[in-house]
Amino acid sequence: MATEIATLGGGCFWCLEAVYQELKGVQHVESGYTGGHVANPTYEQVCDGNTGHAEVVRLEFDPEQVSYREILEIFFTIHDPTTPNRQGNDVGTQYRSVIYYHTPEQHEIARQVIACMANVWDAPIVTELSALQPYYKAEEYHQNYFRQHPLQGYCAFVVAPKVAKFRKIFTDKLRAPA
Repeated sequence: MATEIATLGGGCFWCLEAVYQELKGVQHVESGYTGGHVANPTYEQVCDGNTGHAEVVRLEFDPEQVSYREILEIFFTIHDPTTPNRQGNDVGTQYRSVIYYHTPEQHEIARQVIACMANVWDAPIVTELSALQPYYKAEEYHQNYFRQHPLQGYCAFVVAPKVAKFRKIFTDKLRAPA
C-alpha cells in the first residue's frame, strides 16, 4: 500500500490531530512545527511567535481510502480559514491557516479546493499555500493530546466541539472503532 503525506496548519495542532485520528484512511497523525527559520524549535519558542513556525499536523494516509481533496475539504470545515494568524482565542502566526504541499499535484488540488471554498465562506480565505519546509516533530507530550486529556479545559471546550462537528458532518468518513 503506497501512502501519501499531507501537512496542514489550522490553529492549535491538538484540534487537527484529534479530528484526523478519526478519519478513515489516515494511518498516522503527528503534531509538529514547520514554516519557520529556527532549527529544532521547542514549543515555548514557537509559542513566543519569533521562530516563524506554524503548529501543524502531518498525516500519513492511504489515497485509496481517502483522497487529498477530501482531507482538505475536512480541513476547511473544521477551522476558520478567514482569520489571519488566529483560531478563536489562539492568536499568533503559529496558529495561521496554511497548507504545506508535498508535490505539484497537491499544490494544484489545494488551489482548486481553496477556490471552491471561497464560495462557502462569507469572508476571504487567508489560508497560505506553501511548499513543504523543514518539519520538526513536536514534543512527545503533544502527541495524542486530546485522547490522553479529553477533560482538560482546552480540550473539553475547544477540541471536543471540532471533533463533534467532524463526526456529525463526515459520518461516512469515520474510522471504525478500534
